[in-house]
Amino acid sequence: MKVFNLDRRAFLRTTGHLLIGFNLFPMVNCSPSKEDPNLPEPYNGIPVRPHAGKDLIDSWIRLDAEGHVTVLTGKKELGQGIRTTLIQIAADELEVDIKRCHIINGDTGQTPNEGYTSGSNSIEGSGLAIRQAAAEAKFFLLKLASEKLQTPYESLVLKDGCITAPDKKKTSYWDLVNGAYYEKTITGKAPILDFQKHQYVGKPIPRKDILHLVKGDAHFVHDMRLPGMVHTRVLHPPSYEAKLISIDSEAVKSLQGVLKVVIDGSFIAVIAEREYQAVKAWEKLKEVTVWKKPTINPLSDRLFADMRSRAQKPEVIQQTPNISKQLTNSPIRIKSVYQRPYQMHGSAGPSCALAKWENEQLTVWSPTQGVYPLQATLADLFQIDADKIRCIGVPGSGCYGHNGADDVSAEAALIAKHYPDKPVRLQWMREDEHQWEPYGSAMIMELEARVSKEGLIQVWDSKIWSDSHSTRPRGEAGHFVSARHLENPIPFLKGGFSGGAYRNATPLYNIQDVRLQLFNYDGPLRSSALRGLGAYANIFALESFIDELAEASGMDPFIFRIKNLKDERAIAVLEELKSKTNWNALERTGNKGYGIAFAKYKNSAAYFAVMAEVEKAHEKEAFKLKRMIGVIEAGQCINPDGLINQTEGGMIQSASWTLMESVKYDKNGILTQIAAIRL
Repeated sequence: MKVFNLDRRAFLRTTGHLLIGFNLFPMVNCSPSKEDPNLPEPYNGIPVRPHAGKDLIDSWIRLDAEGHVTVLTGKKELGQGIRTTLIQIAADELEVDIKRCHIINGDTGQTPNEGYTSGSNSIEGSGLAIRQAAAEAKFFLLKLASEKLQTPYESLVLKDGCITAPDKKKTSYWDLVNGAYYEKTITGKAPILDFQKHQYVGKPIPRKDILHLVKGDAHFVHDMRLPGMVHTRVLHPPSYEAKLISIDSEAVKSLQGVLKVVIDGSFIAVIAEREYQAVKAWEKLKEVTVWKKPTINPLSDRLFADMRSRAQKPEVIQQTPNISKQLTNSPIRIKSVYQRPYQMHGSAGPSCALAKWENEQLTVWSPTQGVYPLQATLADLFQIDADKIRCIGVPGSGCYGHNGADDVSAEAALIAKHYPDKPVRLQWMREDEHQWEPYGSAMIMELEARVSKEGLIQVWDSKIWSDSHSTRPRGEAGHFVSARHLENPIPFLKGGFSGGAYRNATPLYNIQDVRLQLFNYDGPLRSSALRGLGAYANIFALESFIDELAEASGMDPFIFRIKNLKDERAIAVLEELKSKTNWNALERTGNKGYGIAFAKYKNSAAYFAVMAEVEKAHEKEAFKLKRMIGVIEAGQCINPDGLINQTEGGMIQSASWTLMESVKYDKNGILTQIAAIRL
């Protein structure tokens, strides 16, 4: 169990089955390799040793002629540190020096299809797959060594890929594979290394990419410079549903460095030799373009009333019999309503991507969180086979969820189609980023509960109003905003992931009668996945309501929560938080307060409890967050440093959402175009 204590200064600073595989290469000696820099993989054309399918061994682990181990994963590095943690897992299972290990992630030309990097599933999914693949590789190689050395399998000694028999005869992983690809399905017989023998898992192995970030080395997709590359900017419509009326493209074509102006319906872009020239041409485009601009409705002052009046009939997610009757029989009955505004990702850097059409093949370098879903959706956009498209994942500006990364990738590809054989680099302008990115949906959470005289929650009734929490591209081109602006537009079919709206809405507390209803709403702004989906708002409402129930019952908020829990791990994090905060001795004054909250993410992942100390000097003054203390219990921890970084970052982001952030808009469009910088 890990405890986090952030003072104010620190706060500001700071599948149903498993298919696995590996690939085997030639002999090398047994000395450790030099540490490789954590840089994007070089591009060598299509294909670069395509993966063979998740059910084959050579999809996950490879050994090359120089003594390296290459780990392959379809998951993307988003700043959460999985490039390091997945290497830790592989190195332990193969029992090799971690310095031998290298990783390739998110490349449709090389890595397995693992969908999107989302939902905190990378270690549970890709980590388990890589662990099993590495174990299978080791098991198979030791069996080969046993035959070659004519020694029982159990008598062999393995150290850093070198295998020694009792008579001192030796071989190695790399000698045994003898330069061949070994395509074989998983046997399921490989034993997993006992956790007590781990050398790397559970230790705070430093992330190699941090050094490059601190030094300012090229790291992000924004930094990429390819031979012959041209620069481009897109002039997006000024608001949702706006249509192009007229444009004086000749006034732009005459500008220095301009190579081409692309006009396809209401999709407008300019291509230039240099980035500055593209920006100046974009500014000129704004001056010479006329739009038809429908207004946005409803406005923010009527948003929550509109959500209630226009929502669809409720979808009953969970319901025990006779709950309505049970609600009326109550000594303590409370009802409260909580609201969440639209909220944006507010990434520090605008979305950026590169694309190149060559010989009827499309290559895209993208910060997408799902290279295979992007590939499938681009195939739909251009009506070509997916195997003609290679999507290479490159780090982009920080975002957990669906921002402009997929849209900018599609737009770069559209523009590159008009300028083939040259790499095209597209970077959104700041106003593009915050006006056109999908937001986290506005929500209403209406909670009602009945509590016994003894302080036990007996009935819990939840109603949630929300738009979709995921409209990510999954093979339908209409999910790209640019596809809707073309001369032959591709319609956007709303729907998305309704389950995200009620994530963490079901209490983990021991309650006999529970009802949960979802009212789906088609809102005025574009919405999709924002970190945690609906969990942030639902936990805020749920835990705030728990405090109200505790107060109505005349009980301490810690005691009330623990009294209504049976989950021992949940109780443990609350008790640890109470101890670490010295709860009973905290100074309580008129302008200072303390709040606690608890959750188990998705009711199936890590446990977390937090206390916040807030201050409000005057009635009209905003709340000031002084400090937070958190306790997390996440099961087996691969890298404690990564766990700390993720947890502290989540605490800060959640606090920022709660105290500072909302998307402002009027009838003409989005007003919030400059995001506050998170320190």
